[in-house]
Amino acid sequence: MDIKNLSNFLKRAKKNTYASETAKKDISQRPGSEDYEYKEGEFVYHDTYFGRVNFIGEEVVYKKGKPIWGMNYNGHVVGGGIAEADINKSLRVALRQDYDDMIPVRGPRYFRVENYEYKNNVSGGLDEFEGREEILKNGKRIYRALFHGGLIK
Repeated sequence: MDIKNLSNFLKRAKKNTYASETAKKDISQRPGSEDYEYKEGEFVYHDTYFGRVNFIGEEVVYKKGKPIWGMNYNGHVVGGGIAEADINKSLRVALRQDYDDMIPVRGPRYFRVENYEYKNNVSGGLDEFEGREEILKNGKRIYRALFHGGLIK
């Protein structure tokens, strides 16, 4: 597996699916799921998740129809009174950012927009990784997500 090709594909796939405000959802693969798919050459990226404010999901990359990489994630809003729109004011924007200082599994290490801060801490490489992201509004944490994944052999 060429990790550089996988990395570049993931960057494009993620920007053209959930992170994009204009991406169209794919046909739901399971009852109650939200699904995105992105195809490019011999690669296909599929993202399936359940829930909106509290959610769980999975991303898989296929090469020539064979699963080669995956990630599981789980996130939730911390505290009450926070709407999905509050989270998306920084989350989707952060996930669209260009960065090269870490693997492209979520967003950059740090991103700020208005009074929202996005923070991402990931360890490992695309072959095996785990991480945590959070969003703070006015310095108070309002969102947290955990994720892990790697190559599928």
